[in-house]
Amino acid sequence: MPIPTEIVGSLPRPQYLQKAYADFDAGTIDKDALVAAQDKAAEDSVRKMAQTGETLLSDGEQRASSFATYPIIDTLGGAGLASNLAADGQYFAIFDDGHHRQLPRLTKGPFKYKTYAYENFKKSAPYAEGTGHAMKSAVIAPSMLYLLYPLNGSVEGYSKEEFVKDLVNECEKDIRGCFEAGAKRVSIDFTEGRLASKKDSRNPWTGAELLKTFVDLNNQVLDRFSSEERVNIGIHTCPGGDCDSVHSGEVPYAALLPSLFAMNAGYFLIQLASEKDKTKVYKEIGETIRRDANGVKQVAFIGVINPLDPKVETADEIATDIIEASKYIAKDQLGATDDCGFSPFSIDVKPKHGSPDFARDVAMQKIKARVDGARMASEKLGL
Repeated sequence: MPIPTEIVGSLPRPQYLQKAYADFDAGTIDKDALVAAQDKAAEDSVRKMAQTGETLLSDGEQRASSFATYPIIDTLGGAGLASNLAADGQYFAIFDDGHHRQLPRLTKGPFKYKTYAYENFKKSAPYAEGTGHAMKSAVIAPSMLYLLYPLNGSVEGYSKEEFVKDLVNECEKDIRGCFEAGAKRVSIDFTEGRLASKKDSRNPWTGAELLKTFVDLNNQVLDRFSSEERVNIGIHTCPGGDCDSVHSGEVPYAALLPSLFAMNAGYFLIQLASEKDKTKVYKEIGETIRRDANGVKQVAFIGVINPLDPKVETADEIATDIIEASKYIAKDQLGATDDCGFSPFSIDVKPKHGSPDFARDVAMQKIKARVDGARMASEKLGL
């Protein structure tokens, strides 16, 4: 079997869509105008991605406020925030360039999603018809949304245990809905995994030893699915990727990987292209990945594309990385991916690229290079 490849999920939103989000937040356009811009960008994403040869298509999350907040808010400007959420929650992350992203705070129960990933998927699925390609979807991990509940406080009349029960139910519903809508694969975004070991004094949750809590919570969701279903449920991890900056690149993978593979998912999308010592991490993956994760053989899709760098990797470079990784990771447990979504947040000017429109074109070139590089590596490895 050739080396499989898969996109994480997001693509840069074109300038016209980012302007539509801003105009909607400012009240100068209505929801219908915003939706029209989202539809246009989503269709363009699917059509152009099909031309790269990507195995599973994505609409680039063009309708999502962000990879993390799509279930609870319509725009990053605050539109559509649920009535039982306040805007003054914890920071999700403080990035290396100094900017931050903040989550809302839960003020009362019960917790329910306002928007499910499968609702956005259903709107975009028709765009893939006639392309010969299936589609995937990404969903947010319950561990990220766990941070909506006050870290050291409580919500009157709604215990953390009640919240977790509702959270697990909602995440399961989101994943099942994606499969029922026709998604071939569903990956769970878990960028908070590496960040949980950062111990950033400016962001208290990162020093609260939450990694085991996160893994156990995510496994509560995964364990509701059969082994046959979990073959197609993945986990994505990275040190962040927003405005061409990261939030936890200094945290060694050795602090994450044993816990990462303790989750009973079928595959993992792992940032590696931008890692300083890739071979060291390949070895660590090979030593910790499981051949039997509660009935599923795990597959590690190594990052061979850096979405934060406008330089387009060559197919030769990508093939070289895959072949090197195959020395340490069993070939039947090896795949190729991108380090992160190309733009996890809907407002992202992509400063190193110069503009989101240019970054969008670069993303398509990078995806094609990954597909070509994986094919080249497969041939050289005799797969």
